[in-house]
Amino acid sequence: MRLLPAVLIAALSTLPGCGALSALQGEPDRDLFELRPPPARSCGRARIGELVVEPPKARGTLDSDRIMIRPSALQTQYLPDAQWGDTVPAMLQRLLVQSLGATGSYSQVGRAPLGLSGDYALISEIQDFNAELTPDGVIIQLTVEAQMVSEMEADVISRGRFAATVPAASTRTADLVPAFDAGARQLVTQMTDWGLRASGVNPAGCR
Repeated sequence: MRLLPAVLIAALSTLPGCGALSALQGEPDRDLFELRPPPARSCGRARIGELVVEPPKARGTLDSDRIMIRPSALQTQYLPDAQWGDTVPAMLQRLLVQSLGATGSYSQVGRAPLGLSGDYALISEIQDFNAELTPDGVIIQLTVEAQMVSEMEADVISRGRFAATVPAASTRTADLVPAFDAGARQLVTQMTDWGLRASGVNPAGCR
């Protein structure tokens, strides 16, 4: 893996924990990390049909199990000592299935329909799922665009853009992963509430 240019390393050295970036070389053993869904909320007895959470789309650099850091808008790097337990799209799909399924509002929430098709489909595309180095420090930026589709009517019933921004103390793995976890919980909560509203359920009544 290519090293960061010496000038950029010098510029980043003012940020806490930048040693992780300057060491981006070789292929060492990596620790595996998983993100958690938000706390489960029950919305009462199931009164909606089946929801299929489609695999989110993502560009090539995000369709990976590596933990991304962007030193600049034009550059992508990855943590050398850690990675996700699954690809970013598969991980987000799992979190959405768990969160939406826990509400109890749908008769079934899954990655694939039980029959030929589900009643609703959640289609999404990941725009950002990375740490960014900014003049103000290290920021976790998560952004997803999504559509809720009624399969029976073959129509998009709702569209949304969801974002979570969480500061991290440094670029060290021990600081980045908890910030990613907090950001993912915020993001999935937003998408869960939106999905419920699109399906006719008021999330304010969930506990």
